[in-house]
Amino acid sequence: MVLRLSQLFLRTLREDPADAEVASHRLLVRAGYIRRAAPGIYTWLPLGLSVLRRVERIIREEMSAIGAQEVHFPALLPKEPYEASNRWTEYGEGIFRLKDRKGNDYLLAPTHEEMFTLLVKDLYSSYKDLPLSIYQIQNKYRDEARPRAGLLRGREFIMKDSYSFDVDDAGLDASYAAHRAAYLKIFERLGLEVVPVAATAGAMGGSKSEEFLHPTEIGEDTFVRSPGGYAANVEAVTTVVPADVDFSNAPAAEVRDTPDTPTIETLVDAANALAPRSEADGGAWTAADTLKNVVLAVTLPTGERQLVVLGVPGDRAVDLKRVEANIGAFLPIAGEITLEAANEEDLKKQALLVKGYIGPGLSLDAPLLGAEAASKLLYLVDPRVVRGTAWITGANEAGKHVFGLVAGRDFGWDGVIEATEVRAGDEAPDGSGPLETARGIEMGHIFQLGRKYAEALDLKVLDQNGKQVVVTMGSYGVGVTRAVAALAESNHDDKGLVWPRAVAPADVHVVAVGRGEEIFAAAEQLARALQAAGLEVIYDDRPKVSPGVKFGDAELIGVPTILAVGRGLVDGVVEIKDRRSGNAENVAVDKAVDYVVNAVRSN
Repeated sequence: MVLRLSQLFLRTLREDPADAEVASHRLLVRAGYIRRAAPGIYTWLPLGLSVLRRVERIIREEMSAIGAQEVHFPALLPKEPYEASNRWTEYGEGIFRLKDRKGNDYLLAPTHEEMFTLLVKDLYSSYKDLPLSIYQIQNKYRDEARPRAGLLRGREFIMKDSYSFDVDDAGLDASYAAHRAAYLKIFERLGLEVVPVAATAGAMGGSKSEEFLHPTEIGEDTFVRSPGGYAANVEAVTTVVPADVDFSNAPAAEVRDTPDTPTIETLVDAANALAPRSEADGGAWTAADTLKNVVLAVTLPTGERQLVVLGVPGDRAVDLKRVEANIGAFLPIAGEITLEAANEEDLKKQALLVKGYIGPGLSLDAPLLGAEAASKLLYLVDPRVVRGTAWITGANEAGKHVFGLVAGRDFGWDGVIEATEVRAGDEAPDGSGPLETARGIEMGHIFQLGRKYAEALDLKVLDQNGKQVVVTMGSYGVGVTRAVAALAESNHDDKGLVWPRAVAPADVHVVAVGRGEEIFAAAEQLARALQAAGLEVIYDDRPKVSPGVKFGDAELIGVPTILAVGRGLVDGVVEIKDRRSGNAENVAVDKAVDYVVNAVRSN
């Protein structure tokens, strides 16, 4: 059936929506693909659903190709499975919770690991039933504190999530590899560039994890890559740790008066004035010689607020996303947390924390920071703080710093954490060269979950020896609505959207330009012939709309091929324009259908 604009539920806009921050948001609303229902929540209109369904079709085909089978869970779920896995608490404020009329607790699913696990437990009990991969394409809900960028960061979104179930780790490796290969094919078919990068598992748990990031300046994720092929999300980058330093001949630490030096910059200036170094001793002091102690407030899933102090080189900024990804190993409770710099009230409650002059202490026997100290403040250090390194740092007294404080001799720590910014030029951890940084949108994430959820929910099968074994699982997600947004973000110009042919809402957009009946009759005939040839056709048959508006709408909507029937009809030609290249060509009317069919099938 030809899709006629005179009947299509569509209203294009000339102006950008006031709340739109990025191009995909502006254009998807202006071109009539989506409409805002509430912050982070969108209604899909006919053209938008057409693109969405094409994305879903590609995903389904590639999942079927690896033997995965589709199921469909409800979005409204009971509390109990999430209590069993402890994620009812771990998610904190990040999920939507509600009660039914009887007072029973439910949630709108942010993800479905528990439900998949219980379904397999209900139906399967033997190694003969495995391996198994099942998936769904379903709405998900997360209570984003700051929904933004249209479909890229919403409160309701559509995901493809699949799960593999295997008897042993070798089976999990095979399932993981199959999904990884399928993801690369999915994104290739969508026409969406992605970079697979090493990632952290976060609240999902598990071991091996990779993200598929679409490189773009508007991306919220920072990743790195090296000339030798290393690629990782910054949260997963590990620092090349320097060797320990022999401190047997290091002089004793010395406290000096350093008034009015609460910042690293003022401290460096004071150090060079008070204790200048010769070139033989390392030259002028720099920020890299200082140990900056940053106090963070961590809000746990229970609501408890806990202070953590990070000791990092003064030339490095703390990256909160890296801290959040890595601090879980040092906290008493697992789950989603929030991080922020400690405020004045936090510091006032800790007499030892003198703002601008905080240090780890002057004695291993009586540290001022650390879990064993009276203050009970967790003290974590950057991997560059190795035994024998000497630092200028706070003396825990206003206007005083200690010079030559040696790590491992004069102070200790509770743990080592990857917490500082990753810079362009840092060495790749695998030795493959200097890192370069880029930004990207997370399009997919795959995890080797292992046995975390199977153990929590008691998913076991009998192995070949008749012994019960815990099943090992993998989890694999693709952001479906996010894919639509990313495709719009990377495929547009100053006139509108320019869809890749694989996901465009139609193959060809026929435009009748003019008022003569013969023009509309020819356009109608061509639209029908193109449809009969197997193409999906949008036909702008609106009789009282100007050519400028019709062409503007066609370019805004972004179908790859535009066929215009207008004044050239008297000479027996129509104009066929490639929306992507901008090239237009006059083609004889009787050759137009074959021309368009060949254009569609060739790319």
